[in-house]
Formats: sequence, structure tokens, C-alpha cells
Amino acid sequence: MFHFKSIMLASAVSVAAAIAGIQGADAQTRVTYKSAASGTAYYQMGVELSEAIRSGTSDAVVLTLEESQGSVQNVLEVSVRQGNYVFTTPPGLVRQSQAGEGPFADRPSERYAEIRGLFPIPAITMHIVVGGDEGVIGLDDLEGKRILIGRGSFGATEAQRYIDLFEMGDRITIANAEIGSGPDALKNGQIDGFVTASSFPTPNVIETAAGMPISLVSFTDEQIEATGAARQTIPAGTYPGIDEDVQTTSLPVIAYTTTDMDDDTAYQITKTFWERRDALAQNTPWWGGIVPEMVGNIAGKIHPGAIRYYDEAGFDIPDELR
Repeated sequence: MFHFKSIMLASAVSVAAAIAGIQGADAQTRVTYKSAASGTAYYQMGVELSEAIRSGTSDAVVLTLEESQGSVQNVLEVSVRQGNYVFTTPPGLVRQSQAGEGPFADRPSERYAEIRGLFPIPAITMHIVVGGDEGVIGLDDLEGKRILIGRGSFGATEAQRYIDLFEMGDRITIANAEIGSGPDALKNGQIDGFVTASSFPTPNVIETAAGMPISLVSFTDEQIEATGAARQTIPAGTYPGIDEDVQTTSLPVIAYTTTDMDDDTAYQITKTFWERRDALAQNTPWWGGIVPEMVGNIAGKIHPGAIRYYDEAGFDIPDELR
């Protein structure tokens, strides 16, 4: 009899454990995270963020990464996505989507009004890299140099805008975009410098600095204001030989969701991101550039769940973002 009761008790415990496991699985919140193509820095950030959220919430929230063809696609998918969808994009594209402008002019959707901000991720930062051991130089020091700015990318477009803005077209030579790789061309003496835009520290600048001395262009306060772009500081020591802070510009990038996400999930994701930010930065330095002031770069409204965390943590959130 005792043996029979022991078997029944063991069976009951097993069933209870199975039910608890099922309930635990049901309690797990799954979130789709869409950022960039596999192999890019922003996809790698997604991998790192996914692990940080998973471990920081003890598996209560799991981010599933999806490849993307870019920020425009990420925003366009808001019109058809349901549920917990998190995506990354520059805030300017959110403004355009909600105004029905730019790439969204022919594809309007009322769903764009439901986009809500969560937190900033590493910005696309302008780097103007020049051969030489000066370390930090100014725009005027580019005079007479051959600079590769590329073609078609954000960095190339922004570099050309600055060349026109500061009337540098007659003072520098724009290298043929067909040259290809900036680091290789600089090492081979085909050019004197190149422009690249990415989160920092960016691999191609690290690669260049590992093989030769480099300098970076630092903008003055007046020059940054004239560009109308967001200010970005690349801290001293980010790259070999660069022993002073570099003042440059950047294109902010934000992690967004929609009103489909419930407040508790948005709160949990946002809280975990900020609590894990320092640990993320220890593993990959590009997270170290994220500071609370960057929350102000969010376009549109911040998700109420994220607002709850920001109020608890004492962040200064402008009224227009609430």
C-alpha cells in the first residue's frame, strides 16, 4: 500500500511540474526584433541586446531576431505587423511615416501613428579618417587632401553635404568612388583619408589604426550647429593614437515598438536595457556611447510602459514625448 501511495504521489508531483512548466512557457513573452542584415554591426547589436534582455528578465522576455533590408523596411512593416514588434530606425523616418512623406508618400498607413519609442541604441556616427599621427585635427586640415567619401550611403551623402556647407569643394579632392575600400586605399597611398559612418568603435577604423597612424577630424561647436545634426563625442582612447575626445555628428537610432505592446512588457524591456547597459558596454564598447540625454532624440511619443521606467529612474522626459 505504501508503495502504491508513493507511486501516486510521485505521479502527482510529475504532473504538477509539467503543468508548472507549461504555465511558465505560457508566461514567457516573445518579441520580434528587426534591425539590419546579418553580418552588420546593427545585427550584432541585436544579438547582444537579445541576450541581455533574456538574461536580465530570467527568460521572461525573449527577443527573436529577424534580418532586415534596412530602416525603411522596418518602419513599413508596422502597417502589417501585430503583437510585440520592436524595430530600429532613425527618428527622422518615423516623422516621415507619420507625415506621409519621403518613402512613405505612396504607402501611407494609419498604423504609423501607433509607433512608440523605447530607448536609444548606438548612433550612426560620422568618422573622417586621415593618415598621420596628429591625432585630432580640424576641417581646415583637410585642405589639399584626397578624400574618399564613397557613394549612396548615409556617410557619403552627409559628407557631401558638409563639403558643400563649408565650401570645401575647391580645397579638397574627392577620390573616385570606384576605389572601393577606404582602409586599403589609405594604406596603399591612393588617398589621404576616407569617410565612414557607423556606430563606434567601427571595425574599419580599428583595422586602419592597427596598420598605420591615423587622425580623426573634430568639429567645432559652431560647425556642429551649422550642420543641424546631432552632436556625438567619440571618447579619447576609442581608437589607437586618438588621445583626445573627438567632436563629430551622428544620426540617432532608436528602438521603437507600437501600441500593440502592453505597458508591462515595454517597461520590462526598457528597464532591463538600461540596467544592463554598462555590462553590454564592457563586452562591446559601442554601447558605452548611450547616455540618458539621447532619449530626447526619440521622434513621436514614448511608450507609456517606457515612460513608467523613465519616471522611476528620474530621467528628464520632455512633455511632448509623453
